[in-house]
Amino acid sequence: MSVTHLRWGTDELSLLLSHAPEQPVRLLAAGEAAALPSPALHPELCARLAHSALPLVEIQTAGGGRLGTSGKRHVDGAASRALRYTGHEETREGEGLRVLRVRMADESTGLTATAVHRLREGVPVLTTEVHVENAGEAPVTLEYVSSFALSNLARHLPDGARWEDSLALWLAANPWSGEFRWSRATLAERGLYDVGMVPFGQTGSKNRVAVTSTGSWSSSEHLPLGCVEETSTGAALMWQIEHNGSWHAELGDRFDDVYLALSGPTDREHQWRHLLAPGESFRTVPVSVAIVPSGGFETAVDAMTRHRRASRRPHPDHRGLPVVFNDFMNSLMGEPTTKALLPLVDAAAEAGAEVFCIDAGWYDAEPPGAVGPGGVPGWWDAVGEWVESAERFPGGLGEVIGHIRTRGMVPGLWLEPEVIGVRSPLAAALPDEAFFRRDGVRLVEWGRHQLDLRHPAARAHLDAVVDRLVRDYDIGYLKLDYNIDIGPGTDGPRPEDGPGHGLLGHNRAYLDWLDGVLDRHPDLVLESCAAGGSRTDHAILSRLPVHSVSDQQDFRLMPAIAAAAPSAVTPEQGAIWAYPLPEHTEAELGTVLVSALLGRVHLSGRPDLLAPEQAALVRRAVDTYTAYRHLLPGARPRWPLGLPDWRDTWVALALTSKDDTTLLALWRRDGAPPTLDVPLPWIAEGVRPRTLFSAGPVPAYEWNGRELQVTLPVERSAVLLEFATR
Repeated sequence: MSVTHLRWGTDELSLLLSHAPEQPVRLLAAGEAAALPSPALHPELCARLAHSALPLVEIQTAGGGRLGTSGKRHVDGAASRALRYTGHEETREGEGLRVLRVRMADESTGLTATAVHRLREGVPVLTTEVHVENAGEAPVTLEYVSSFALSNLARHLPDGARWEDSLALWLAANPWSGEFRWSRATLAERGLYDVGMVPFGQTGSKNRVAVTSTGSWSSSEHLPLGCVEETSTGAALMWQIEHNGSWHAELGDRFDDVYLALSGPTDREHQWRHLLAPGESFRTVPVSVAIVPSGGFETAVDAMTRHRRASRRPHPDHRGLPVVFNDFMNSLMGEPTTKALLPLVDAAAEAGAEVFCIDAGWYDAEPPGAVGPGGVPGWWDAVGEWVESAERFPGGLGEVIGHIRTRGMVPGLWLEPEVIGVRSPLAAALPDEAFFRRDGVRLVEWGRHQLDLRHPAARAHLDAVVDRLVRDYDIGYLKLDYNIDIGPGTDGPRPEDGPGHGLLGHNRAYLDWLDGVLDRHPDLVLESCAAGGSRTDHAILSRLPVHSVSDQQDFRLMPAIAAAAPSAVTPEQGAIWAYPLPEHTEAELGTVLVSALLGRVHLSGRPDLLAPEQAALVRRAVDTYTAYRHLLPGARPRWPLGLPDWRDTWVALALTSKDDTTLLALWRRDGAPPTLDVPLPWIAEGVRPRTLFSAGPVPAYEWNGRELQVTLPVERSAVLLEFATR
């Protein structure tokens, strides 16, 4: 059998593929170019890799199913095995971006697939998606299409090593108000074992470790991220599914090795299926994979962070990083009025805020204190028109907006664009087709309907709202929130398509709407929020410059969230609440403020009620931040104590900038000993630490050039240090 091999990529990351007339295209290996086997020098190794490798694209159809195995795994699809290589193209897109398109077809059915791979020079991150087309004469129902599939993850393990013990899997639970809960466990500890059945003619255990998200909150249970790490060498593969809806990731064993398959929605997990009529096509969601030869999880995060920065929409906010005051968290909590806001505006300006965002409730005609369904404010199930409340603003909202401008700040407003309350006049004014429906019945979730942005009436409504707010109030900032998860999806124009396909269409229409808003208003800052961090995905973050990472209200719990956030959100995008209150001690105010100082500072709380010395402390923190914030874009996150567990008593986060300045935040929480040794092996020789910000009893530290011994005299305190060569 004649086998052809294809090597493509950069020095940092290359692919080795094979194809033959009787076989599908297979991705044999991915990694540093120098570490890939040579088909000419290592033909037996390449043949062994091909035996355990999956097809380049995994496809399952209603009429094809799988071959050679069964179970819940999304591998060995009959349709993917039937695809044959028909050609490939190597091109370039823009500066430093290489593109490989591999074309495949099944002559018997006319189904074609094109796998598109993109690599940026100097960044070991591969971005992939798949385009499927029905060039045949009969319809085809898709049930699963992989965006990326890679086998042979255990190929570098030494002889005798068991992959179940030698490969560790990082996953991140992402509960509301407790985001970024990473854990590391071997595949065996995750429940995947070599059951010894391959010598008996079986493919493997038939099991998998699967992580999936169903619905319109893409990260409400788990982040769409993961990392496989060799326990002995630190070689690592980190993945990121770049989609704002349903997604699926799985690892399984196959022919004594391990595979990874990533996708958007599926039939089994998400009620997604899609009928492809002759001539129709489908595109998968994009995914990105970082592969590093050493350094483990932290080095993989560094590579993925560089990819996130390189692949996002440019926006001036990425460099300016203005300090935002938002009146919601531990402040007005959705009850703004002219009387309540004016002193807050003054206090925010004195604290150094550069943006003032009026949060939820500015449109509320309900009496202050009215309660809606489930204990929320009375406006909850009446939203949708986004017109100012005359009762709350007797002199007009423009009076408050004008005062914000007078105090030198950019005005902003809160908006929840994707929902219409059941009591809103818009619920009757818009057609049924503009909403999510199941079996023709309009869906309701917590007193709201969900707009379907594929419908022109839904999009026209939102465009008119945003354009009106920008025009009438001259706002420069919009916080876009989203507080319901509408479930697996909605009816589509064809009953053959599952509801998951309707959700996918809406997800893509929402992204297109965001692009349209920013095209019309390029300087408008849009903040992403979804019940805190319930939509932390690169599809959103590649478009919006600011992301609210959590709704956590307890300052004692925020450090574990703030310290882990850069694993998924670049520091210059991650908005962290800092809500000073009069009852906080000086040391506690330090904890409140340090939690935000290595991200985007979003002040709230009650600065208007602080004592003068407390207000001065807040201003000192903000002034400190504005002096070094230019270092955050481009900074690399590090975790000298490891990623924080939820109850860790000491927490640490370091950011190292391009000029090798390291900013180190340390938090001492309840129950922690006063003194801790912090390893900092990357700090250059001769560099000394200095305190940038602390509050309360003065911290003490000793530095030996590689390890910092730090003492924080009281619990619930924090310090921000700098290690700089200057």
